[in-house]
Amino acid sequence: MSNQTYLSAKEAAAELKISVPTLYAYVSRGLIRSEAAEGKTRARKYLKSDVEELKNKQAYRKNPGQAARKSLRLGMPVLDSAITLIEDGELYYRGESAIQLAQTRTFEEVAAFLWNGEFSHSQLFVPPGDGYIPNQPIPKLTPLERFQTVLPLAAAEDLAGYDHSPAGLHRTGARILHLLTRLTVGNRPIDSIAGALQQAWLPDRPETKRAIEAALILCADHELNVSAFTARCIASAGSTLYQAILGGLAALQGVKHGGHTLRVQAMFDEVSGNVEEKLGNLIRRGDDLPGFWQPLYPDGDPRGRRLIQLAGEVDHDAKQLAEAVQTAEFVTHHLQKHPNLDFGLVALARALGLPQEAPIVLFAIGRTSGWIAHALEQYESDRLIRPRARYVGPPAG
Repeated sequence: MSNQTYLSAKEAAAELKISVPTLYAYVSRGLIRSEAAEGKTRARKYLKSDVEELKNKQAYRKNPGQAARKSLRLGMPVLDSAITLIEDGELYYRGESAIQLAQTRTFEEVAAFLWNGEFSHSQLFVPPGDGYIPNQPIPKLTPLERFQTVLPLAAAEDLAGYDHSPAGLHRTGARILHLLTRLTVGNRPIDSIAGALQQAWLPDRPETKRAIEAALILCADHELNVSAFTARCIASAGSTLYQAILGGLAALQGVKHGGHTLRVQAMFDEVSGNVEEKLGNLIRRGDDLPGFWQPLYPDGDPRGRRLIQLAGEVDHDAKQLAEAVQTAEFVTHHLQKHPNLDFGLVALARALGLPQEAPIVLFAIGRTSGWIAHALEQYESDRLIRPRARYVGPPAG
């Protein structure tokens, strides 16, 4: 199907392999929504998303096993959620544009909004007390490995983490976010998470706080990706928020998920100095170009686009930003692939002069707020996630 929002009657009927009169019957039963088209004709247009949903349901009825397999990879929705919507090339948190929220709200406000639908967080994100900080130096680990090392130790000392009331879970979520921040910034005061990161990374450049805040917000959630689904599965078993976040962090580190930022950084290093020639060489020898394409945004990931824009809105390294823009434009022109979130995070970090680990740290801390939202929603549903496998091994007996 095309990327348009609406279809004509003939297009919708063709997609569903039905007659136009049957399409009208579906509309009358409320299965497909329609609107009057502009102009002098009386023709109506039919909502593409409704047609797709009905098409998926038809496929499931005809072949449940095949439809179920497809649903595990950008297919038919497998569970209900009121957290995030990806529609018509845009990202929404609880019906609000994530791009707009990144311009107008703080990370703490968006986290609270994801958790309970309210921007107000009153005393939820008060500056933390001593909390849990390791007594012994942590061995040299990646930032996410450090998070995974300390979270179980913190959980062991946090009996309140077993409080599964909504208010208790919200407080635990805030403590986890503060803990990850403290592990990143050290003993600096945490008036706000974005502010603490800015003070640790760019202490003499307070103007960069807004860009860091926006990056955290744009990383907060992305519907039912592999790490969010992992966190939901763990929460569905009745595990604590700490345990759900540990699972999310394990999934995020994969090179097909948040770990992809490391590949984007390597590509930036490789093409620096002569972007077009070096990119051309990569393409000619068949190398994969990390940081491009997001199947849910055929016309371009709005998160990646906005992060590149943010890099140019504050004082930045002109060479780094120019090379990022040149890379994006070159690949889009020749391969019709657009930069995604991973590309945007690396471009922003390099242009602002953030540390090497900043992209994955921003991804992890930002996405933790989304994992918490998914865990909260799963606790509320009180259902164990337990899909079935289609056995393809040798026959029994």
